Amino acid sequence: MNGDTQTPTARVFIALAPPDDAKKELATALRSAYDTYPCLRWNRIEDWHITLVFLGELPVTVVPHLLPPLARLAANRRPVELTLRGGGHFDGRVLWSGVDGDLEGLHRLAADVRSVARECGIAFEDRPLRPHLTLARARRDDPFSVVRLAADLDGFTGRSWASERLHLVGSNIGRGPGPIRYRDIEAWGFSGHP
Repeated sequence: MNGDTQTPTARVFIALAPPDDAKKELATALRSAYDTYPCLRWNRIEDWHITLVFLGELPVTVVPHLLPPLARLAANRRPVELTLRGGGHFDGRVLWSGVDGDLEGLHRLAADVRSVARECGIAFEDRPLRPHLTLARARRDDPFSVVRLAADLDGFTGRSWASERLHLVGSNIGRGPGPIRYRDIEAWGFSGHP
């Protein structure tokens, strides 16, 4: 057997996605910004998500082990009520919308999701959850655009919505030119009780 063969990997995270009407509401608030700040690399609205845990590059053979326990977790949880609110930035480079609502429930869900990953033997960087929805990144060293837009979002408050599904997501980051693209590997509806 050739020792040079490598197991294919997938860049994976577990997330919630706002419903389409909540995303459209925020996109409407950003409408003039898309034209005013073309130097930013805007995330596609269909890719907007709230990451609960980033698992990194996983061998594709590991991913199926996550499916049954995540399905059970979602089946035993009620939706979390959330709202997109305000804005902020990371280091003047990444623009995001804040998340409000049942943050205690969101943190419990994230802790449970992380426990599932650990029980599946997946090692990951266990960063504290900072609920946000990434909107855009600066293409160049232009912190002014991101900082100004974050301030413009301060007054934004979207409608309340219930998280409908838990998503296991793969991304193509680092796999060629063009924008980052995300795809659901699997998603499960919340149908139970906390």
